[in-house]
Amino acid sequence: MSSFSVATIVLIIIVIMFGASTAQLSPTFYATTCPNIFNIVSQVVGQARVNDARLGAKIIRVHFHDCFVNGCDGSLLLDDSAADGIQSEKSAPPNLSTAGYEVIDNIKTALENACPGFVSCADIVALASQILVTMDGGPTWVVPLGRRDSTTANRAGTTAIPGPFETLTQIEAKYIVQGLDATDLVASSGAHTFGRARCATFSQRLFNFNNTGSPDTTIDPTYLQTLQQNCHQEDPGNTLNNLDPTTPDAFDNNYYTILQNNRGLLQTDQVLFSTADRPDVAAIVNQFACSQDAFFTAFGQFMISMGNLNPLTGTNGQIRISCRSIN
Repeated sequence: MSSFSVATIVLIIIVIMFGASTAQLSPTFYATTCPNIFNIVSQVVGQARVNDARLGAKIIRVHFHDCFVNGCDGSLLLDDSAADGIQSEKSAPPNLSTAGYEVIDNIKTALENACPGFVSCADIVALASQILVTMDGGPTWVVPLGRRDSTTANRAGTTAIPGPFETLTQIEAKYIVQGLDATDLVASSGAHTFGRARCATFSQRLFNFNNTGSPDTTIDPTYLQTLQQNCHQEDPGNTLNNLDPTTPDAFDNNYYTILQNNRGLLQTDQVLFSTADRPDVAAIVNQFACSQDAFFTAFGQFMISMGNLNPLTGTNGQIRISCRSIN
C-alpha cells in the first residue's frame, strides 16, 4: 500500500472519530441538496489553476485567515458595505496580500446555478482548499460540511492571525487560543511548500535583523546572498520569492528539509527549527522531513481541526447568495 493511501485511510478514521464532537458538520451534508458539489468545485478550480500555479496557496491562505478570526464563517470574503455596517477584514494588514476571491466568486456562481441557496461560502473555501492541495500532489482528507456564513466582519479581530515577524512564542500562543498545538503549528506551516512571499515580508532578516545592523544568523550564507540580490535594502518592493525554491509549485514535505538547511524564507518559517530552547518543535520538523506520510497525515488532521473552529450551523448565520455581501 502506498504512503499516500495510508495517509488517506488514517485521515478518514480521524474524521469518523472527530465526528462525535462536531456532529453538526458532516461530509455528506449536501448529499441531497447539492450532490454534485465536489465535481462542480473541482471543475472550476481545475480550470483556474491552469493559468495560476499559485491558486492552491492563495485559497488555503484565505481559509486559514478566515478561520482564525471568529471561526470558519466566510467573514473574510465580505467587502466593505456602509449600508450593512461592514468594514471588510480584507483591508486589515494581515489580509492585504490575500487573493483568489474571484475564483471563489466563480465557484459560488456555478453552485448557485446548480443548487441555488444551499452551499455556503465558508464551505466553498474549505472544500476548494482540500481539492487544490490534492491537485498539487498533497494529501486528501474528508471535509466536514454544513457551515453557514456570517452576517458581520471583524476587522479588529485579524490581530489573531499570525504575522511574518513574530517569534515562535507569539505564534504558538495564537494557536493555543484556537485549541491547536505545536504539531498543528508545524504541520500547517507546511502549506508554505507551494506559496510565494514578497520581499517586504522578510527583508528585515537580510540586512538589519532586530536592529543588529547584521543579517539574521540563522539564514544559510549562500541563500542569504541570493535573497539580498532579489530584495534591495533601500526598497524591498513586492518581488515574489518562492517559499520553497526547490519544488515551488508542488505540495510535498520539501519545506521541512529547507528548514533543516537554514533556508526558511520567512522568520516564522525558520523559527520552527532554529529556536534554541524549543527542541520539541524542531523534532516535529525533523519528523516531517523524514516522512512525507507523517506530514500529510498531520496536515489533513490540522485542516479538519481548523475547519471546525466555531462554525455557524443550524439557523445561525445565512447562506449568502454572493460571498462578498450579506443577503
